[in-house]
Amino acid sequence: MANDMIHDIFSGEPNLSTTERAVSVALGLGIAAAAAQPRPNKWLSLAALVVGVGLALRGATGHCAMKAVSDRL
Repeated sequence: MANDMIHDIFSGEPNLSTTERAVSVALGLGIAAAAAQPRPNKWLSLAALVVGVGLALRGATGHCAMKAVSDRL
């Protein structure tokens, strides 16, 4: 089951330009690094970490599922 989910996340043709990929990786790593700083609200830090990792993965794979869906509409 986990392998199917991993395959779904990383499958698909790259649909991001080089600029979009670079910006996603840079912002994702920046947000994830900011989330690693000690904060009083641990849930906010966790949310920022999840968003940062998501953006970094989006840039690293070059595939954005939301963009793929919007291109079909």
